[in-house]
Amino acid sequence: MAGALAACRERAARLPALATSRDGVSVSGLSSGAYMASQLHLAHSRRITGVALVAGGPWGCAESLATTGVARPLDAYLIIQQAVAGCMQHKLTHLGIPDLERLAARARALAAAGQIDDLQGLARARIYLFSGGRDRVVVRETVAAAGELYRRLGVAAEAIAFVTGVPAGHAFVTEKDGSACEATAEPYIAACGYDQAGAVLAHLLGPLAPPSTIAGGAYETFDQRAHVGDRDGHGLADVGLLYVPQSCRTEAGCRVHIVLHGCGQSRHTIGDAFTTTTGFARWADTNRLVLLFPQVKPSRVNPYGCWDWWGYTGTEYLAKTAVQIAALHGMVQRLAERADGKP
Repeated sequence: MAGALAACRERAARLPALATSRDGVSVSGLSSGAYMASQLHLAHSRRITGVALVAGGPWGCAESLATTGVARPLDAYLIIQQAVAGCMQHKLTHLGIPDLERLAARARALAAAGQIDDLQGLARARIYLFSGGRDRVVVRETVAAAGELYRRLGVAAEAIAFVTGVPAGHAFVTEKDGSACEATAEPYIAACGYDQAGAVLAHLLGPLAPPSTIAGGAYETFDQRAHVGDRDGHGLADVGLLYVPQSCRTEAGCRVHIVLHGCGQSRHTIGDAFTTTTGFARWADTNRLVLLFPQVKPSRVNPYGCWDWWGYTGTEYLAKTAVQIAALHGMVQRLAERADGKP
């Protein structure tokens, strides 16, 4: 609770300009964060080359039947039902949910309309998928469907890793921090003897230097409001978190990895547990990675603080212009700027 109250009271500065690399951006997420990771990826696949989906299903899954967005009451009803039953527990397969061919066609249509990047960029993508053996929230079949959709859209089969041998609940997995491995409970971080952060980064980025013993960089808060402008209903918290290794403050060209929390994992709910105990920082120190931890806040329409993967921010939630996708992209662009303002 103390962490949640502190998050509510914080005031933060603008995201710093660090001259990070504009290419090779990667993103990982748990649960709703996994769905948002795939949405951000398809929207900006020219820049984002690596994606990790931990307990997440296929892009656009909630629109498996209603492919026009939340435009009519019937569409809204179908999308909510699909999000819960079809895209998490895989209970509506008799209705074709998730309907991968329909989703692939939807992605191609958005790309043709310029609402997401050309799908040719997916040819160089690397994908990490994870399904815990005790996860009853987002089941293995749903996660497997994410990999199959990526294959249909042009990702090479050998570029997709699917990890299923860890007996975890619905959680991000670590070597020794968090709840019991099989638990599905706050903070949704489970100690399973598996360094998921390291596994994610190694698959997405290639060979890595060994991690530091302790995190030697610095966490800092930043003002997320600058990235949503005057748009209402965006769902983002006022403050996000950034981790910057010391070398990335003095030398240009560090890569960016975005880490997206799941439902019930924002700083408003569990404090800094997700940002500080998932294990990314030690790898960032020795591999010149800036870590971006954007934050969603709970609200009346989104009581668990989930990323928008079913349309609560509006009908365009899959497109580049979607408020959350645009904000995340704007954060990456800001990090890539030079402090002196030069191109």
